[in-house]
Amino acid sequence: MDFSVIKTGGKQYVVKAGDTLKVEKLDGEMTKGDKVTFDKVLLTSIGGKTTIGTPFIDGATVTADFVEQGRNKKIVVIKYKQKSRYFKKNGHKQPHTKVTIK
Repeated sequence: MDFSVIKTGGKQYVVKAGDTLKVEKLDGEMTKGDKVTFDKVLLTSIGGKTTIGTPFIDGATVTADFVEQGRNKKIVVIKYKQKSRYFKKNGHKQPHTKVTIK
């Protein structure tokens, strides 16, 4: 089982070929099918041989195809203090980028 661990958007993802995942929104204008390269590779395991970076592996990259930009479901945040007539309700939709690992 060949896989890699990449870091993007302050998070780490375990990826393998064919995976489709949502990562934090990537900068720049992109259209469907564009290539995205992740160069912060923390670990790779290919053919049973594991390589661990310190903190990243030099020269290692993971390529992916851009699928779409979007926004996740709305998260509702409520602040409430009883007996003081204090009630605040806010909503937030986090933007994301969907990519398919090659």
